[in-house]
Amino acid sequence: MAIPQNPWQVVLNKLPRPLQNRYYLVTVVFLFFLVFIDKHDLLTQIKLRSALNRLEDDRVFYQQKIKEAREEAEDFDLTKENYAREHYYMRQGNEDVFVIQNK
Repeated sequence: MAIPQNPWQVVLNKLPRPLQNRYYLVTVVFLFFLVFIDKHDLLTQIKLRSALNRLEDDRVFYQQKIKEAREEAEDFDLTKENYAREHYYMRQGNEDVFVIQNK
């Protein structure tokens, strides 16, 4: 039995026929590395995409809350006197304040 010149030739001969092509084998190994082993593998990309979607949803939610707060602040600016009278029982010098509670 002759000893093969290339030690990798023995391994290549034991592989299935399509994997014996060097270019195909390198492509498969490269894709395996990219999908499972690399720093930016497929699982990490999926997690990052879901985090991005969550953050975009939060962004929309908080923009709506900011809009509501601004509208409330504008409304407050228009009714400062009523707010002070209702919540802090403030009054002018020549008037009386009566608190009426509904049941």
